Amino acid sequence: MADVNAVPREEVAGTCPRCGSATLRAYPVLSEGGWFQTVKCQDCLASASRTPWTLLGPVQLTSTGLDLA
Repeated sequence: MADVNAVPREEVAGTCPRCGSATLRAYPVLSEGGWFQTVKCQDCLASASRTPWTLLGPVQLTSTGLDLA
């Protein structure tokens, strides 16, 4: 049975910089610094890349993109 709360993880080509495994996956994470889009090794959990994401992560406000001028 699939976990309805699981974050979808997209496969990424390449190898882990730490262990050399080819099991890299991309997905968002929330840490002490805010939301990040990351690529992590699924064997040793090392981060291959980590870039800042939007302030609220996956939450999109209905007011986003409105021109109120």
